[in-house]
Amino acid sequence: MTSIDSREAASALSDISEIARRVRQSTIYNIASLMLIMWGALVFGGHIVAHVFPRSALLIWLAVTLLGSTGWFAISASMRARTGVRSFDGRFFAAFLLFLGFGYLWTLGLGHFTPRQTDTFWPLYFMLVYTIAGLWVGLAFVAIGLGITALTLVGYFFVGDWFHLWMALVNGGGLMLGGLWMRRS
Repeated sequence: MTSIDSREAASALSDISEIARRVRQSTIYNIASLMLIMWGALVFGGHIVAHVFPRSALLIWLAVTLLGSTGWFAISASMRARTGVRSFDGRFFAAFLLFLGFGYLWTLGLGHFTPRQTDTFWPLYFMLVYTIAGLWVGLAFVAIGLGITALTLVGYFFVGDWFHLWMALVNGGGLMLGGLWMRRS
């Protein structure tokens, strides 16, 4: 029987810890990539439809939120059955509802936003969460959040009447591209 000294044991434990960290991040990125691709496709479509039917924007975005939330739950349930990893629970759902409630409080009540300001607020609001979450779960979230934020602001100030089409590419396309990038990470 061979024994190892304390230095070798510490090194082995460090290696195991690093592997566990990488597996955890890979699992988070895998689930997040599916969510980003799904939400990106819905947001892309939402901006296109809102461009064609601007007077129906509120209903369009409520439908996108409902479809996305349903898809989020379905993906989470599927991933849990397949991997055993829980990515959706009551606390997370409650946090999501509070997040949406606060956003709607501002956009429909306190903020008195113009339609263009509302269409800018929501991507910036969501990307703030992505950027902050990225400080804990991975720099890909930070890059996605900051990139979409910067391009949203460019669109707000410089794009004009093509803002919804710009946002379809930047926000919806950016989320899908971020999801595909995360699959490779």
